Amino acid sequence: MTLKILNLYAGIGGNRKLWKGDIMVTAVEINHQIASIYQDLFPGDEVIVADAHQYLLEHYKEFDFIWSSPPCPSHSRTNTFLNAQGFIRYPDMTLYQEIIFLKHFFKGKWIVENVISYYDPLIKPQELDRHYFWSNFHIEYKKSDYKASFNIINARESTRRTTRDYIKKLEEYHGISLKNIKHDNKKLLLRNCVNPRLGNYIFKLAYKEKQEVLI
Repeated sequence: MTLKILNLYAGIGGNRKLWKGDIMVTAVEINHQIASIYQDLFPGDEVIVADAHQYLLEHYKEFDFIWSSPPCPSHSRTNTFLNAQGFIRYPDMTLYQEIIFLKHFFKGKWIVENVISYYDPLIKPQELDRHYFWSNFHIEYKKSDYKASFNIINARESTRRTTRDYIKKLEEYHGISLKNIKHDNKKLLLRNCVNPRLGNYIFKLAYKEKQEVLI
């Protein structure tokens, strides 16, 4: 039976890259240019340019598995020093709206991903690598299962390298090439990706497949 998957806030599809099997993926991305890049990378997926938050509300019953990665900047630990510099904002509660909604009304498997926040999470997540995960299945994790490699969240590392060199390292880390893609900020596109090996690891856990070492 074909597994119908909804990939919300899809970006360029880092989390989705290694998903295999009898699957039908619908990706929702609000940025036209980024959606076009996703479509180039995954021509077999249906790509919809829309507000992912609203799309979830209107279409959640049509899917078996939902992955949602709401925007993370307002939750990130960077807000601590940004606030001190005068950049003041509320955390976007879209994140918790979706967790609560999926928990109570979605009948399939679901996962919501975000960064580790600067505040204590309002709903307890599961933590893996540099991410928080909320889901209706257990994320089995042992240190022996996951070996970290290139640290893409080290800001100093990104400033030490030339932009071209840093983008190349990010492409190698994710296994995604943007060589023939036109975009003003490829580094941001790649830094916003969930690493494909991690995305596949989580996806398989939803369906109880035995896991191998990620990296």
